Amino acid sequence: MCRLSLLSLLFLLPTCTELTAQEWTRFRGPNGSGISEATGLPATWTETDYNWQIDLPVEGSSSPVLWGRNIYLTGDDPETDSRSILCIDADSGTTLWRRDYAFESHYLHRDNDFASATPCVDRNGVVISWSTPEQLLVIALDLNGEEKWRRDLGPFRGLHGSGGSPVIADGLVLLANDQMDPKRFSFYLPDDTDWNPGKSFLIALERNTGETRWKIDRKSELAGYATPCIRRVSSTTEAIFTGTAHGITAVDLQSGEISWEIDGLWDDRTVSSPQLHGELVFGSFGRGLSGQRFVAVRPESPGSGKGELVYDVTKSVPLVPSFLVKDGLLFLWTDSGVVTCLDAKSGKVHWRERVGGEFYSSPVWIEGRIYGISKRGEVVVLAAKRKFEELGRVDLGEKTFATPAVAEGVMYLRTSSKLYSLGKRK
Repeated sequence: MCRLSLLSLLFLLPTCTELTAQEWTRFRGPNGSGISEATGLPATWTETDYNWQIDLPVEGSSSPVLWGRNIYLTGDDPETDSRSILCIDADSGTTLWRRDYAFESHYLHRDNDFASATPCVDRNGVVISWSTPEQLLVIALDLNGEEKWRRDLGPFRGLHGSGGSPVIADGLVLLANDQMDPKRFSFYLPDDTDWNPGKSFLIALERNTGETRWKIDRKSELAGYATPCIRRVSSTTEAIFTGTAHGITAVDLQSGEISWEIDGLWDDRTVSSPQLHGELVFGSFGRGLSGQRFVAVRPESPGSGKGELVYDVTKSVPLVPSFLVKDGLLFLWTDSGVVTCLDAKSGKVHWRERVGGEFYSSPVWIEGRIYGISKRGEVVVLAAKRKFEELGRVDLGEKTFATPAVAEGVMYLRTSSKLYSLGKRK
């Protein structure tokens, strides 16, 4: 009996270790939800409360991800036309390794950078995606920084550059590749511009080899920046994508068949990433500097090909920051600093308040609190409940577009040129 118990424990140990390591492995952590089960993090703090803070050798807006006690982070140096991925020790802030990749500089939106996509990581290593107008590149490295494979997916056409992040799910690397049709924005381009429409598609690559498992061609209208999430229902696992031309699309993860789609929802760009709540799927779009429409849709049975609109919101909708949904409450944190708390099931508004500032970073939920970071680096902390309550503000003192990562009780905050560690490791 003792021997059997010991064997059972030995079988369980790798699983427990892996679960801990997988706490924040992609943009916005578990399934892109922005939800952490950490406890003990403060609502306000001072410089002396950090475990460490470091100057990064590259700048950027991508978010950190973690595997075990290693942080993976990307950035660029436009002066040397070099993009980098860093591996940083989570306990000390020491850089363990760095890999640099040359690229050809090109036009970007003033708030974008050349390495803005957040990497993803698992026990086999880290995957990054970078683009130029001539090349959309996916690179897989092992945990020690040795390159395992790379795929050139062809040119990327986007007026403002790219930023959609890859995710790893069930042995696949998923990437949404929605590109711009220049005819829609020809007035932005010089008369002599020879720019053919980009080829848009959704793609799943084999995690270990980079070979294509499936690829779905899409209409090209506007470059997309939303990162997919995974929906598991009955015996089916679906990847959920949002995009301008196709609305919300669910793809059977293993076969690559479209399970359902609801289009005609919007006519402009998607930046906020889709989220899930029970049977509902959330998505949004916007234009200029603000969101225009947030929708909650209910898929019909898997394989039906259809979905229905349950409710929509057209006031105070985020364009860039992604949504938060927890304990039946939905939080929309807009680019212009207006935060709305709604009932996630019905869309009923509980409160709507202006917290000030401008925001690109997506909020995260920790122990009943919501942490949002403004573009100038002010952390605003709110109570995640039906009554509005501000709990604290902390100034990081520098431009911040990245979303924090949280793992084993520690929050890692990335500004343009710095990385901070806050909280006690569990």
